[in-house]
Amino acid sequence: MDELEREIAEAVIDVLGLPDVRVSDLRAETQLYREGMGLDSIDILEVALALSKRYGLELRSDDPENERIFQSIGTLADYVRRHRTK
Repeated sequence: MDELEREIAEAVIDVLGLPDVRVSDLRAETQLYREGMGLDSIDILEVALALSKRYGLELRSDDPENERIFQSIGTLADYVRRHRTK
């Protein structure tokens, strides 16, 4: 994982309070929904709010691209890279 992917993985772990998950256990390909980390829509919302504040971007719950954006740590990092203002 690159630096931004690590930051995002750390944010997911911190925001959701996942003490049994370590960044070193995750990869850019680690899925966020269902398999992988097994996050649900409420978890994704919490992560989106945290990343929006941290990186100065907008992640909307009604965005039809959300399933693709939140597919994995890597796809989320790619979105943040393209849309961040901070």
